[in-house]
Amino acid sequence: MVRKLNFQTVPLADLPLKGRPQPGSSRRPIVLIVDDEAVIADTRAMILELSGISAMVAYDGKSALEIAHTAPPDLLLTDVAMPGMNGVDLATAIRQSFPNCAILLFSGQASSADLLNAAREAGQEFTILTKPLHPTELLARISDALNSQSRDRESVLSSRSA
Repeated sequence: MVRKLNFQTVPLADLPLKGRPQPGSSRRPIVLIVDDEAVIADTRAMILELSGISAMVAYDGKSALEIAHTAPPDLLLTDVAMPGMNGVDLATAIRQSFPNCAILLFSGQASSADLLNAAREAGQEFTILTKPLHPTELLARISDALNSQSRDRESVLSSRSA
């Protein structure tokens, strides 16, 4: 069955991913998508896969941690408001285990501000995107986050060799 999508996909090759593997190379970026609303998580995964990015999906924070420890992601894309482990707690746990993983949080709720303020007070800074976000903008934000993480990693490596 072929699914028709109501948006235009943007090939990853059209996005500026400096220093990142390109489609056709040995490794594509891996994004772990976490949302308790399965249709949202699955739709985002489909958008990324159609754009040349490997996507893994989890519907709760605990499952996301298990997946990440099996296949470390390059980027975590998570909803903030989820039952059980919220997205801010998940992002903090991922950052502790995988400091090179870029993190983007999604929220459609005003209550997320309290969670983000608590994280900020604990020394954690996260980028938050508001729902809904057009697929083209989503891909651009993912590209920016992966590029930024790649630059940070290169900076650390060059400072170690100096």
